[in-house]
Amino acid sequence: METTKVVLGNARGEIQLFSDDKKAGKMDISVIKNKLTVYHTEVDEEYAGKGFAKILLDKLVSYARENDLKIVPLCPYVHAQFKRNPEEYKDVWFKEEE
Repeated sequence: METTKVVLGNARGEIQLFSDDKKAGKMDISVIKNKLTVYHTEVDEEYAGKGFAKILLDKLVSYARENDLKIVPLCPYVHAQFKRNPEEYKDVWFKEEE
């Protein structure tokens, strides 16, 4: 069973993904004012190919929506997903041109 949780201390933190109570992956994030910056996505090798990065991305996006935040996708994985699916993420994607 996969579960996720957002852990924020001050402005920096991570979104953690657990599989059967074992930490399987994470996203390094920070929240400053109304911007959620995602720096890095990491999934343990033993869980590769199971869609865990997408589970983390879904949690990131739902957290941003629930808290009225815009996502700054510095993480290459997140940025690639945003570019591939711009309509899906347009409400949370922070772009400099705004």
